[in-house]
Amino acid sequence: MNDVLERLRGEAGQSPRYEELIAADPDALAASLTSAGLPLWARELAAYRLGLAGDRRAFEPLVLLLNHRDPPRCEAAAAALATLGDPRTARAAAALATNTLRTAYALQPVRLLTALRAPESAPALMATLSRLLSPHEPYWRVALACVEGLGTLAVPRAREVLTRAQSHPRRAGGAASFQDDGRGTGRA
Repeated sequence: MNDVLERLRGEAGQSPRYEELIAADPDALAASLTSAGLPLWARELAAYRLGLAGDRRAFEPLVLLLNHRDPPRCEAAAAALATLGDPRTARAAAALATNTLRTAYALQPVRLLTALRAPESAPALMATLSRLLSPHEPYWRVALACVEGLGTLAVPRAREVLTRAQSHPRRAGGAASFQDDGRGTGRA
C-alpha cells in the first residue's frame, strides 16, 4: 500500500489534491471518481482507497485500471480488487485475461484470477495459456503466470494444457511442477 501511495504522491507533485484525497471520506472519494478534469493519479488514488475499504463504487474504475498499459497501475488495481470482494471481479478479470487484443496487459488479471480462486479462474487461465503456446508467442510472462496459477489452483482438468506447456522452455518450470497426487487432484 505504501508503495502505491508513494508512487501517486510522486505523480501528484505539489498538488494539494493529493492530501485532500488522502483525508477524504468515502463519499468524497466516490464523487471524485466522476469529477471532470481530474488527473489519472487522482482517480487511481480515489479508486484504490475505496477498493481497500470494500466500497463497491470503486469496482468499475479499478477494472479500467486493471486493464491499463502501466504495470504499477494494474498491480495496484489488482490488489484493491482482491480486497474489494465484489462478485463481478472474477468475471471482469477473466474477460481481460482472455481478450486476445489485450494480452500484453493480461499479467495482473491472470494473477488476480489465481488469487480469487473463483469458478471463472481455471477456465480463463487454461484458455489464455492454450492461446499462448504458439512457438513465437511474445507474451511468455503471461503464459508463465497462467502455468503458475493453474499449479496453485491444482485443477486436474488443466493437465493437458500444462503438459503442452512443458515443451516450451520459458514455461516448462511451472508446468513440470504440476503433479498428480493419486487422488485425481493436481499439486504444484
